[in-house]
Amino acid sequence: MSLLTISIVIPVYNGGASFRECLASLTLSRRPADEVIVVSDGDTDGSWQVAEAFGTKVFRLQRPGGPAQARNIGAQAAQGDIVFFIDADVTLHPNTLDLVEQQFRQHPQLDALIGSYDDAPGANNFLSQYKNLFHHYTHQVSSEIASTFWGACGAIRRSVFLQVGGFDETYRKPCIEDIELGYRLTRAGYSIALCKEIQVKHLKQWEPLSLIKAEIFYRALPWTTLILRERCANADLNLSHSNRFSVVFAFALIGSVAASGLYPWLLAIALGLSLGLLVMNAEIYRFFYRKRGLLFALQVIPWHWFYFLYGGAAFAYGTLIHIISRVYSSKPVGRLGCF
Repeated sequence: MSLLTISIVIPVYNGGASFRECLASLTLSRRPADEVIVVSDGDTDGSWQVAEAFGTKVFRLQRPGGPAQARNIGAQAAQGDIVFFIDADVTLHPNTLDLVEQQFRQHPQLDALIGSYDDAPGANNFLSQYKNLFHHYTHQVSSEIASTFWGACGAIRRSVFLQVGGFDETYRKPCIEDIELGYRLTRAGYSIALCKEIQVKHLKQWEPLSLIKAEIFYRALPWTTLILRERCANADLNLSHSNRFSVVFAFALIGSVAASGLYPWLLAIALGLSLGLLVMNAEIYRFFYRKRGLLFALQVIPWHWFYFLYGGAAFAYGTLIHIISRVYSSKPVGRLGCF
């Protein structure tokens, strides 16, 4: 059996303590990486020196250009058959690389794969636990045939990556450059698998403002632009049919409550909509109950409904801008929110 080599590529910008944990986890891997490439994206905290101390191959950029550019630089320099992209704020499990290699060996036709966050996030505050567990749940219940890529835990044959042109470097922030790459891969006929047993631990600590900013400006708005441009809204991951119906129910609930002062009977409608949201999302609330208990699950519900509201509002706004752009200009709509 021929040797299958794996190159890990990590973009980093001021990685701090999480980046040290990330690199330390690589030394505990049962299957060592054939090379580790760190691309220092104009960091100012000495992350590149930390990477050098761990013996990685380091490329330093003088100014931040975004993770898309950094990953491309790392992949172009890589020597491995497989390029495994991870973020600077995740840690690998001891068996992660074993499982990556196993998938590509057992499935020679496989072009790329993505994994999942595990169910034990590194940060302990409620919002970090909720967000990272939500991400874990979404990947664990989704189809194993994926249409998007994922830069935090995603592996791809280097030849395929170079053939499709890598990540789109016009995305200058941690945005949806991985999702866009996945769409291009799928459109070109390449296969992407969601391998649920391949997991990494996310160390990021989310706070209310950082979470909402990231989800609206770096996810929802640019993703809306991409969906409308590509005319592709597969019922995959966060775009499931239940999520779409939940957005409608959440807005109808807010409208019913707001108008109930004039029409008190709307409170009955609001109650029905609330029950509908609970039923449609009962499985995820049971998941949080099993993982963190009743009090945590009850705390999740308002945040989850708020997620439907701001996600739906961002999609509506992005769609409106797209329509206006199409009406008043022959030029395609630009990307929203990720510069």
